[in-house]
Amino acid sequence: MIALTNVSKHFGRQSLLVDASFQLNPGEKVGLLGPNGSGKTTLFRLVVGEEQPDVGQVSVPKQCQIAYFKQEAGEMKGRSVLDESILGSGPLGAMHLELAELEAAMSDPLRADEMDSILERFGEVQGDYQQQGGYELEARAREVLHGLGLADDQIAGDVGALSGGWRMRVSIAKVLIGQPDVLLLDEPTNHLDLESILWLEGYLRASKAALLMTCHDRDFMNRVVTRLVDIDAGELVSYTGDYDYYDRERASRAAHQDAAFVRQQAMLKKEERFIERFEKHAAKAAQVQSRVKKLDKIEKLEPPKRRVLVPFKFRTPPRSGNDVATLKGASKSYGERVIYDSLDFEIKSGERWCVMGANGAGKTTLLKLVAGVIEADAGQVRLGASLKLGYFAQSSLELLDSTLTVWGQIDAAFPTATISSKRNLLGAFDFRGDEIDKPIAVLSGGERSRLVLAQMLYDPPNFLVLDEPTNHLDLATKQMLVETLSSFEGTMLFVSHDRTFLRGLANKVLDLTGGGEERSSEPLIFHGDYGSWVERTGHEAPGVWH
Repeated sequence: MIALTNVSKHFGRQSLLVDASFQLNPGEKVGLLGPNGSGKTTLFRLVVGEEQPDVGQVSVPKQCQIAYFKQEAGEMKGRSVLDESILGSGPLGAMHLELAELEAAMSDPLRADEMDSILERFGEVQGDYQQQGGYELEARAREVLHGLGLADDQIAGDVGALSGGWRMRVSIAKVLIGQPDVLLLDEPTNHLDLESILWLEGYLRASKAALLMTCHDRDFMNRVVTRLVDIDAGELVSYTGDYDYYDRERASRAAHQDAAFVRQQAMLKKEERFIERFEKHAAKAAQVQSRVKKLDKIEKLEPPKRRVLVPFKFRTPPRSGNDVATLKGASKSYGERVIYDSLDFEIKSGERWCVMGANGAGKTTLLKLVAGVIEADAGQVRLGASLKLGYFAQSSLELLDSTLTVWGQIDAAFPTATISSKRNLLGAFDFRGDEIDKPIAVLSGGERSRLVLAQMLYDPPNFLVLDEPTNHLDLATKQMLVETLSSFEGTMLFVSHDRTFLRGLANKVLDLTGGGEERSSEPLIFHGDYGSWVERTGHEAPGVWH
């Protein structure tokens, strides 16, 4: 269907793709992998024609309809969420808008003299719209928007009133509703909660469209894609299978490359020693020349280059009292909307609570109450003795000083720490070499998250309150963070939509929806890990059946 043949693409001195070839077949589901800056977005832009290759060819059939979701919501205002979603869904969306304009024109008395031409055009468009399944479009749009977590009042409301995260969901809906031949999705799960991620998994598996996507959610990749393509030093290396297979196969290939490099180095040293020893012996001159020619012809293997993030070994936090946080009769409302009504909940030292709940259940509100960001309307929220609390929220990224560099931020935060310890910290969070000199002002969301977490964990609190700490983090950084926090000796309360994070860290579950499909008046306090909670409730997220 879509083919890249011997494509090379450079930006300045950086080679992103070098003689790379790739084919996306009809209905195939492919995941695209590679570190930041490796060329994943560039490959998408080549497919949709926003970039042209320096060398090689990109082939896309003329009648192929491609829908591209990228990490930019764009301008959205002046329409309802439903109309905005339908309008952006492709040719049918344009017809939907034209029909609405023609219907308005037919009821406009000032255009009575144009009525014949308006009616004629209305009949033409309506016929095409009906033939192409247009009257199913609104129902499909509502299904997709509901699946992505939007409520009926949001769907009917002005799209301009939505926050950036919700507008990104509308952007995803636009590319799904039109039922294109090819879906290009750049990190579609970044702005979704777990319920919406699970819905999207099912939708994409059932879709007949070919799919090429990047994603930092291991479970999502495992369940959706059947092939992985890794951008490795400008080449496109294909692995048939899910992400777990790719991970194993890549490790195996790396081990073989390591062994081949070591063997070649040993052979080269042996030959070089022979040449050095006998280069001045006339009797051995022929053998020396033969070996010199042999070495000249050998293609030298490069030492394997792999991105390895080693878990950071932070200092043991100070001990807290046994009672870390206690909510007794805590109530919280926003206007007429009651979030909590007399909530009783306790957190003990060493516990790691993950907070589950459908949209609007109050996950972030609970974390804010515990962290002291907001106060309860009634009841008590008490923190225990000897407590040092660290709170991570998306707003935490704004606390970074944009006038500093990465190194400047950490150096200012810990002026008396050794240079080597600060470099080790930044290296663990994937700031290496010149990366530490990057200005904070130009960092991506993922890089800012890494820097905030690094700063928080260098001098660790004994109570971590984390609201979606893995947002925007890539797979390697997420795994490093799970391994780092698994040895944390303090207490944790967190919200996450990443199942690897949930499985790896939670030993207690607070299910605000009571373990059922509908919201319950009483939360389920589950004294077991996330995996046990999934078995107990039958679903991976409240209301999404397993």
